[in-house]
Amino acid sequence: MDTATPAVTVALHDGTRVVAESGQVDARRHGELLLPAVDRVLAEAGVKLDAVTEVVVGVGPGPYTGLRVGLVTAATFGSALSVPVHGICTLDALAYAAGQAGVAGPFAVATDARRKEVYWARYEDPVTRTGEPAVDRPADIAEQLAGLPVAGAGAVLYPDAFPDARGPEHVAAGAMAALAAERLAAGDALLPPQPLYLRRPDAQVPKNYKVVTPK
Repeated sequence: MDTATPAVTVALHDGTRVVAESGQVDARRHGELLLPAVDRVLAEAGVKLDAVTEVVVGVGPGPYTGLRVGLVTAATFGSALSVPVHGICTLDALAYAAGQAGVAGPFAVATDARRKEVYWARYEDPVTRTGEPAVDRPADIAEQLAGLPVAGAGAVLYPDAFPDARGPEHVAAGAMAALAAERLAAGDALLPPQPLYLRRPDAQVPKNYKVVTPK
């Protein structure tokens, strides 16, 4: 599952293929949409939640509130089912999906970070990231990525900086599950299910607020 972008996306993978998948784009309703999506995917696959043996969740980078919905839900499932919970960089899953859509390397991935910025990373190929994810203004990285295809909603939002925009715009849990299954089968370690924020949340405690205490 992933809630790091406006897409609320869930998939079930049997270790060989994606058997069911759900995706809905709504940046303000992650909390409302995630559990019904889980129910739909399980119903489509004809299995109960207790059939799940591992949970994979996108760790971002992404906005604070939406990202935490997926992480907390994944942690809750892991605790309730006593199964491992793994993290996957959301940009890596989007790069993998871009590869499934025919994008070869090298290329970049960019998602909307709000504040007129993008979360981004470069890839040698759909499974090999070069460097760490970052958050920047599009104009500040346009020269670094000049001549490269850029997948993701960030490229679509800023065509002047990223003229060669490619799909998909949003991450899909099916691609994330397939990438996780591939890495697990190869014996590669996945990330811990901890949020990758890259910057402070938009909502902050006001400074110099008035403290009211009883006399």
